[in-house]
Amino acid sequence: MNTLTAGAAAPQFDLPNQDEKRIKLSDYAGKKVLVYFYPKALTPGCTTQACGLRDSIEQLKDANTVVFGVSPDPVKRLPKFIEKHQLNFDLLSDEDHAVADQFGVWGLKKFMGKEYEGIHRISFLIDEQGQIEHVFNKFKTKEHHQVVLDYLNQ
Repeated sequence: MNTLTAGAAAPQFDLPNQDEKRIKLSDYAGKKVLVYFYPKALTPGCTTQACGLRDSIEQLKDANTVVFGVSPDPVKRLPKFIEKHQLNFDLLSDEDHAVADQFGVWGLKKFMGKEYEGIHRISFLIDEQGQIEHVFNKFKTKEHHQVVLDYLNQ
């Protein structure tokens, strides 16, 4: 796994959201974009992380920041996650994990002694020019939103 670092150009992704609308990073030039990778919709940790961002969305917008959650979930699973938790940002489907590979967040994981390939919970703040400004890779799911806000407000 070769995770992108601050200063690198962000991969120009084009992924379907929960409504099957194509979302392109290039459409958000001039804004900061928080791309957060999460393993699976409707699981406890991913729900905690998403709800923290949901509850902070106005502060994120005030900081000129758009939020996208990216997972390998199929598009049809994403509306259930949004509806159940009233999420107020787009979730993007990366079923073949091509975008996760480009960002360097797809790799070997361990859980309860088992090894498997999957998404690592890492977030990238992309600046207005499409460069990675900051990588968030050390946080608890319940504190993720605050770590991002603290960075944006410094």
